[in-house]
Amino acid sequence: MTATGTGPSPETLTDEEKLSWLQLARSENVGAVTFHKLIERFSSADAALEALPELSQRGGAGRPPHICPRAKADAEWERAHRLGCRFVASAEATFPRALRWAEGAPPLLAVRGRMDVLQKTSVSIVGSRNASITGLQMARALAAGIADHGNSVTSGLARGIDAEAHRASLGSGTIAVMAGGLDRPYPPQNIPLLEELVDAGAAVSEMPFGWEPRARDFPRRNRIIAGIGLGLVVVEAAKKSGSLISARLAGELGRLVFAVPGSPLDPRARGTNDLIKDGAILTTGAADVLNALEPLAGGSQGELAFVAPRTPAREPSPPATGVAEADRSRIVEALGPAPVEIDEIMRYTNLPLSEVYLVLLELDLAGRLERHPGGLVSVPAAS
Repeated sequence: MTATGTGPSPETLTDEEKLSWLQLARSENVGAVTFHKLIERFSSADAALEALPELSQRGGAGRPPHICPRAKADAEWERAHRLGCRFVASAEATFPRALRWAEGAPPLLAVRGRMDVLQKTSVSIVGSRNASITGLQMARALAAGIADHGNSVTSGLARGIDAEAHRASLGSGTIAVMAGGLDRPYPPQNIPLLEELVDAGAAVSEMPFGWEPRARDFPRRNRIIAGIGLGLVVVEAAKKSGSLISARLAGELGRLVFAVPGSPLDPRARGTNDLIKDGAILTTGAADVLNALEPLAGGSQGELAFVAPRTPAREPSPPATGVAEADRSRIVEALGPAPVEIDEIMRYTNLPLSEVYLVLLELDLAGRLERHPGGLVSVPAAS
């Protein structure tokens, strides 16, 4: 198996293969980017799991990595199925299409509800939890207009703008992205809305079942919201808000960012007005969104169909004989706290790209590497 989160050819994984993916994804220091690099390098999750201890040791880890026990993965799998949920892997055709091509796509999503809604072209709508009446009306009109053209609407089930966008698109299917496990919905007051939306839509999460959402989990959720949609619409947002984080993440993923203007006197409009100053598309109705997305999607306004970007190049195969210690030291010494491109490391060390990738993977699994948007890497100052 060679498909990754950005692979060109979706596959169908067996339950056993997906269980191995779940086990690998829940293992220590295996983030989304690292997971896909491991699959790319070793072709299967089982082979990657077997290689983890040696890779981590070569990266300088002071102890063996914690590998998720198979029994723990089995227990989560059984818990999901008891609750009527399923797992979809990023290598599968049932994974949200736009998200599959996003950098750092989650290896697995737990899904509750209809799988087919994940295949619709989606537009994400986010905004203030303490929304104004006008903001709620705008969110309702935008979501309804987008849904009327056969698209899904993705949001985060939060109070205010998120909840209103979900309600307005219930009939055509709406996607709620959760910050915690699917069995730990938040906020509690929106549980009735969640129960209603899974009839025609879906709730998804990358987090383990039983996981209570924490503050640092919401940016991860916001990245999935941004990745599922071809575009992201911000209705109301204060100067410092999670919605602006979502807008930044959407921009990093190459999505179109839309913003609804508001009164300069309303603090809830300062963030959206600033987004417009910074180049977001000024939006006053669903037609603004649909018209802007039409050429990006490659279909008619009434039938937006996702067109994937050019297939990214595969990573070089690992060197058969490994990396010499002197060369490994040169690569590590080339890294510092300032993020750099991997190609720069290759040019600086004059070493093959395959060796650079392997050493970075080792450092990552040892917990000594930091990855940044755009494929940049660094090491903490103390390393």
